[in-house]
Amino acid sequence: MDSSPSFTRTEEQIMLARTVRELLETHSDPDDIREMSLTLDAFDRDTWRNLAEMGVIGLHVPEVYGGAGYGFVEMAVVFEELGRRVTPVPLVSSFVASTAILAAATEEQRSSLLPSVASGDVVATLAVFEDAHGQPGDSMTTTATRRDGGWVLTGSKRFVTDAPVADLFIVAANVDGGVGLFAVSVDNEGVSVEPVPSLDGTRPLGTVTLSAAPLGTDAYLGGQPSPNAIREALDAGVVALAQEQVGGAQRCLEMSVEYAQSRYQFGRAIGSFQAIKHMCANMLVAVEHAKSVAWHAARSLDDPEEALIAVPLAKSVCSDAYLLVAGDAIQIHGGIGFTWEHDAHLYFKRAKSTSLLFGSLGAYRDRLGDALGA
Repeated sequence: MDSSPSFTRTEEQIMLARTVRELLETHSDPDDIREMSLTLDAFDRDTWRNLAEMGVIGLHVPEVYGGAGYGFVEMAVVFEELGRRVTPVPLVSSFVASTAILAAATEEQRSSLLPSVASGDVVATLAVFEDAHGQPGDSMTTTATRRDGGWVLTGSKRFVTDAPVADLFIVAANVDGGVGLFAVSVDNEGVSVEPVPSLDGTRPLGTVTLSAAPLGTDAYLGGQPSPNAIREALDAGVVALAQEQVGGAQRCLEMSVEYAQSRYQFGRAIGSFQAIKHMCANMLVAVEHAKSVAWHAARSLDDPEEALIAVPLAKSVCSDAYLLVAGDAIQIHGGIGFTWEHDAHLYFKRAKSTSLLFGSLGAYRDRLGDALGA
């Protein structure tokens, strides 16, 4: 990854953003997205296949494991474009799971698992959370027990992103000495997935239950506890969501300005009214603030000390910005903004859901306070 402090995109990153945007505009239809959001297993497989052919899914995976070998800054560009379109593809889940594999697995395990994930042939996701607040915490009840030369996993994971469409789960479980990660196939004996209705139907959630699921010895990533790998994967997921939030907020702002210029009341465009001007100005400030914070967080992931502050800050600032802008976009659009036919509700639902994924806002603000010594 380029280590320079510049917040300006390179020509290559600009071209990547343009290419992904054109692909999504061509293959990801808003009407189809709305229909898919009514299901419990939304997955735009056509767009996923096209992203795979572009090499986007494995963009961050080292070339030796079948990826393109780029850094997170390039992935950030992709996530921002996906956020603009709220396309139901499991790229965040795949990215977080592959980050966990890279951080915890042995060389042999990486070579076995990552090529199929990087190619998009296997949809992977991280299964960590258990309690109602969506925090890993110290109360993890899922256990891994040695048996017959292998392992047996028992427990239940909640809020697993894209669980209804996943082929591979990277599961956190208690083992002797700490918490470890295990690679578990959806077809494995003792594994069941229950789709869970959620506010944002464009990103399905599910509960994964492990009923004495038998696993081979090689399922234990790294063969040792890996709490740092879990934190690294979740932090990467938070920053990926921050980029999505920026993309979604930017699109909400664009839609609002376009509507304010074209919608007339009392013989004049509503954008000429002071209240609408102030609302749009506040939206712009929120979006630009979020962009800077998200971009800084993306560049900080290779620096653990900087990430201690940048990651929870991105969670807080970008979540608040998206919620504000998505809500104001509905207000500016008036009656039509509340209808099913308009896209505004897709962005508002995504704004709310992303503020809760991978941990609550309160938990990350506590982390930020601890990092700042507050």
